Amino acid sequence: MDMNIDFKKMDGLVPAIVQDALSGKVLMQGYMNEEALAKTNETKMVTFFSRSKNRLWTKGETSGNYMELVSLAGDCDGDSILVKANPRGPVCHTGADTCFEEENTSKTGFIDQLRAIIKDRKNNPSDTSYTASLFAKGINKVAQKVGEEAVEIVIEAKDDNKELFMGEAADLLYHYLVLLEAKGYELDEVMEVLIARHNKK
Repeated sequence: MDMNIDFKKMDGLVPAIVQDALSGKVLMQGYMNEEALAKTNETKMVTFFSRSKNRLWTKGETSGNYMELVSLAGDCDGDSILVKANPRGPVCHTGADTCFEEENTSKTGFIDQLRAIIKDRKNNPSDTSYTASLFAKGINKVAQKVGEEAVEIVIEAKDDNKELFMGEAADLLYHYLVLLEAKGYELDEVMEVLIARHNKK
């Protein structure tokens, strides 16, 4: 962790905004002092300084709905912290998913994690990695796999077996991401094409 948080500037406490690492939803906001930040980093469980209890408070210590730390980042002025975490249950004391009364059901943020894993397999191949083996076989093999998975999802689409269809959908998405990486293109570039098309309407 390399952050320059100015706790003195904020009288010892800085706001900490917690974001779901997968969905991108803002879950809650609390306050951290230096000790809470250190404990969060050490235990990998998001911990705040509770102003009402006047002590450190690990989210979930009573309810069991812990928030597992994924990353920490300071803002440009060094007076707030962005915490990305994986919540283990509802975040709000009311039982809601977030403290802003939003449902937190989307898991599309995992695509970015998967993209990072695929990129790592390309840059740091191992003999046991299926993804690395695809890259080793070359672009033609990767493209062929995308074609095969596309055909298989079309076949499953004609039936009513959700489990098989979802399996093929996952295979197609995964191999498509591998193909983009093999070509050296980013998914964000594909999104830019879609956004440009949408904006023309």
